[in-house]
Amino acid sequence: MNADWRARFNLAADAARQAGDLAHTYFDGSFEVEWKTDQSPVTVADRRAEELIRALVAKHFPADGFLGEEFGDQPGESGYRWVVDPVDGTKSFVRGIPLWGTLVGLEYHGEPIAGVCYAPGLGQLWRALRGDGAYRNDRRIRVSDVAELSGSLLCYSSVNWFRVGGRETAYLELAARTDRQRGYGDWYGFALVAQGSAEVMIDAGLQRWDAAAPMALVVEAGGQFTDWKGRPTVDAPDVLASNGKVHAETLQILNG
Repeated sequence: MNADWRARFNLAADAARQAGDLAHTYFDGSFEVEWKTDQSPVTVADRRAEELIRALVAKHFPADGFLGEEFGDQPGESGYRWVVDPVDGTKSFVRGIPLWGTLVGLEYHGEPIAGVCYAPGLGQLWRALRGDGAYRNDRRIRVSDVAELSGSLLCYSSVNWFRVGGRETAYLELAARTDRQRGYGDWYGFALVAQGSAEVMIDAGLQRWDAAAPMALVVEAGGQFTDWKGRPTVDAPDVLASNGKVHAETLQILNG
């Protein structure tokens, strides 16, 4: 295993825990919610968690780049870039729902090589490093072997995204073709696919910091992560993650 990858991966897991635990001190507490121009919420927890991760990276790997949701892009010189969403699922956070997480993705020359998703409210950490497998805490995880949509659990962030994207009919078709449908949005749906608890996760309106860590996790667990056109990327707003076995059929319905 590449020693530089491993050193950064170990820091990513530690940074996600520290930042997530810091954000969790505000959870269910009293804090002010501000609204960005895109009408997404932000709190002091988001900002302080990202500041903590930035400080750790600057201390240990000062030549690395950094892209965070709250404070933007900081170019680096090493070829490595950290891609961070300090609180993915802020709308859940501000309403007292524990399905939010701290996401730390790691790229090398633009390619996702590692991802960490830490959920303080659940006491669980998902992690993956290219070539090393995917794990929930210390247990190795893999996508499911379900090969038919009829036996699949479909996750999505919001039915409204299908409407906005002109895919309402496609959603109804997917709902009719799958066994169950659950609105486990944000990073959590991707983690469920990676650990074999769900077969499909469909999301829309993503930024790179939303997708970098989940993509690494799903792919290293044996699944697929693409945009709605089937291209493997973290730069598209509309994404599909699956166990791989039902990916093509899901894409066909999405674009039918």
